[in-house]
Amino acid sequence: MNNAAASAVSVNIGLPAVLMHGGKEVLSGINKLPADRPILLTHSGIPGDGQADLVHHGGPDKAVCVYDHSRYAYFAQLMDRELVFGAFGENVTTSGAAEDTVSIGDIYRLGRALVQISQPRQPCFKLAARYGWKELPEQFQQTGYTGYYFRVLEEGELSPGDSMELVERPKEHITVMEANRIMYQGKDHAEQTKRLLEVEALSESWKVPLRKRLG
Repeated sequence: MNNAAASAVSVNIGLPAVLMHGGKEVLSGINKLPADRPILLTHSGIPGDGQADLVHHGGPDKAVCVYDHSRYAYFAQLMDRELVFGAFGENVTTSGAAEDTVSIGDIYRLGRALVQISQPRQPCFKLAARYGWKELPEQFQQTGYTGYYFRVLEEGELSPGDSMELVERPKEHITVMEANRIMYQGKDHAEQTKRLLEVEALSESWKVPLRKRLG
């Protein structure tokens, strides 16, 4: 796995707004637009950005949402529509850092910030609401093309085009793609579940259901 050529191709922010879903209004921060200036990555997130559901989104372990641009083509074809940066509510659209090339616990120098992958993204119904297609979250889960989250270890500015350089990788590493597979398709595989739980950097919100599975 080599992320030497990885970079942030777009940095996206947006505040919560109303979406229609199932004939009802829901508040969501999924509509992000590319920023035309450097953005500060902080331990708690990005100033000027926001989430409506702070129980399932945001917080130190989910300070920055990331999605790799290489996955856009699959969903653009599936939905028969053009997609623009920030299409899936991510704060950082990357190039060269898809789920099968990065690992839980990886530490990266991203612009002037130091960040660490904490967990895969868990797709929710607001993806379906944005595009009017209820199967979209399930497609994210089945393919493993979920994106992931960063916790911010050192705050710093990020601009579009900045590099994403691998600083440290855990000795026992599990890719984001493999973590997704263990969570959603490996419920009968205790050893894999134990292996994922041994990744110290994995967020507590992922460790809780995995521990319950073993219990």
